[in-house]
Amino acid sequence: MNQEQLIEELKKLLDEGKVRTDNDALQTFGKDWTKIHEPKPLAIVFPKSTEQVQAVVKFANEHSVGLVPSGGRTGLSAGAVATNGEIVVSFDYMNQILEFSGSDRTVRCQAGVVTEQLQNYAEEQGLYYPVDFASAGSSQLGGNLSTNAGGIKVIRYGMSRDWVLGLKVVTGNGDILELNKDLEKNNTGYDIRHLFIGAEGTLGFITEATMKLTRQPTNLTVLVLGLGDLSNTMDVLQTFQQKVDLTAYEFFSHQAMGHVLAHGDVQAPFEGEAPYYALLEFEAVSDGVMDDAMALFEKCVEEGWVVDGVISQSETQAQNLWRLREGISESIAPHTPYKNDISVVVSKVPEFLQEIDAVVTEHYPDFEIIWFGHIGDGNLHLNILKPADLAKEEFFEKCLKVNKWVFQIVEKYNGSVSAEHGVGLTKKDYLSYTRSPVEIEYMKGIKRVFDPKNIMNPGKLIDL
Repeated sequence: MNQEQLIEELKKLLDEGKVRTDNDALQTFGKDWTKIHEPKPLAIVFPKSTEQVQAVVKFANEHSVGLVPSGGRTGLSAGAVATNGEIVVSFDYMNQILEFSGSDRTVRCQAGVVTEQLQNYAEEQGLYYPVDFASAGSSQLGGNLSTNAGGIKVIRYGMSRDWVLGLKVVTGNGDILELNKDLEKNNTGYDIRHLFIGAEGTLGFITEATMKLTRQPTNLTVLVLGLGDLSNTMDVLQTFQQKVDLTAYEFFSHQAMGHVLAHGDVQAPFEGEAPYYALLEFEAVSDGVMDDAMALFEKCVEEGWVVDGVISQSETQAQNLWRLREGISESIAPHTPYKNDISVVVSKVPEFLQEIDAVVTEHYPDFEIIWFGHIGDGNLHLNILKPADLAKEEFFEKCLKVNKWVFQIVEKYNGSVSAEHGVGLTKKDYLSYTRSPVEIEYMKGIKRVFDPKNIMNPGKLIDL
């Protein structure tokens, strides 16, 4: 069967107009935020139900065609890039919130529900969905779960997987599984739902998820501190955690803030400058909490860890201070950044970061390095900006050399080559820096069980 015939057969499985082969669709839905790989999909399909996803998976098995999942396409590891004639399965039309339970504090959603949509829905119910990141306005729940996305609130609320009570998935075999039945307690053997969370669509596709919600935080207050030295990030963290329950602890370099200030209308937090900045968020539920926070701030200044600081006096000011951190990715995007998200245990962050920074600076002194990250949970984002006079292809080639040095340091510190963006294509060759050979073989064995014909996001994460 040739490509034209395949596409005609595919159209029979879906609603009218829900199979696209025009170049605009292929280029838009065939890639994510990475700019390294050229998308070359066969077609883009837009199922509207789990049963239609199942039909596509069975079709792919029958015709030995690969399938690539497409959510909000905000990934940074090329996990949603179709490079080899695959069918891209977009979840844009599976975007319904299906059921809410106030007594259970749960909401059942289709995989295409946008993160911000879920957050807003929870707020309308007087509740809170705490998993949050800069891409909340476009990232989708299925993609978040497939990469076990974390974001800015992990220090308090954990990762995406911590909020999943149940999943509906279509396996690579074409089976529909309803996993965990939305139970808080279910001690009946293997919890298979967790295999699909973080699997990047290589075992099957998540079509529905039942998510937990929690109470809304009260009077969120933001404190931005200028730090004299990188090691001071840990001094400040340890000091505040003695008395204050932080909802976020972020950091960014002076260079990162410079790009944000140049990009938009946000203002510098205070007159002086510092080499690094920390952003702390907490619930000021009482005058006592605020008094504790101010006393801790003064202690940090007295110890010489903090050179200056500002605390939000209103919700608007808190939002503006957050923009200093959340505006970084957008502000550096025009410079074609090469991104790495890596992690180590929190206590090792300063020496880990300094060692990587020294290596990259030594070998590529002309590259601008931008650091930021969720330092409260050990997650760092290394961004290398392309010089204006350097061709994109040459730049990425040089960055691949940087990768090896960076990941060798990650391995030395027993860290992870991917903290929250997955492995995809960009980090597959470095999986062994975080996972042992025996562990990788077990991962391959699991994939053979759920996807024996290797049609689910082939070439990503691991090879069979």
